[in-house]
Amino acid sequence: MKISVIIPTYQHASTLPRALDSLFAQTHQPDEVIVVDDGSTDETVEVLAPYRDRIAYFFQKNQGAPAARNRGFAKSSSELVIFWDADVVAEETMLERLQDVLEKNSQAAWAYSSFWWGRRLFQGRPFNPEALRSQNYIHTTALIRGADFPGFDESLKRFQDWDLWLTMCEQGKVGVFLDEPLYHILVESDRPSYSRWLPKFVYRLPWHLIGWSPQAIRRYKTAHERIVQKHRL
Repeated sequence: MKISVIIPTYQHASTLPRALDSLFAQTHQPDEVIVVDDGSTDETVEVLAPYRDRIAYFFQKNQGAPAARNRGFAKSSSELVIFWDADVVAEETMLERLQDVLEKNSQAAWAYSSFWWGRRLFQGRPFNPEALRSQNYIHTTALIRGADFPGFDESLKRFQDWDLWLTMCEQGKVGVFLDEPLYHILVESDRPSYSRWLPKFVYRLPWHLIGWSPQAIRRYKTAHERIVQKHRL
């Protein structure tokens, strides 16, 4: 099956080349690579110049990660799709391993793995829809069957990945877990996070120790409540 890689990017000039280098070093090369620039004003265009003959590039006014990912999907043409964040650096066998496990589990709509968030291992777990309703344990960077992808909710500013997996579960779809850390998420304190994903342990820390303002805390709690209400958790 063919694979489309969709890379949403916003102000990721510092990490995008490393993400692309790891992509083009894969043992199983993707059939198309789509980069959706969500209104970057940094050197994104310049750092992409050496890759332009290997990617399809689209620029749009800043609309947020879900809109960028959905646009990339609309431009894709493969049976399988992976949303490869612009701060993801993968092991060279990642696409090969995820495709293999997905093909061996024909009932699964997507395949996901463990990964590193900076220096901390985020250990995944076997797919369990009830556990998923309690907390998200699946990152956006997973290999998905295009026919099963329902689209990201563009009204959400946080928890877009959790919302996606919950939506797919409610449609009767299941995922399959590959118990290997297949990629790193680069963590840079001076660069804004695009996915806004943080592992669960961060939310157990005192808010002031991770530098969150009272306004940021309220936004987080409001976003979480939207997911709770939408999916009746």
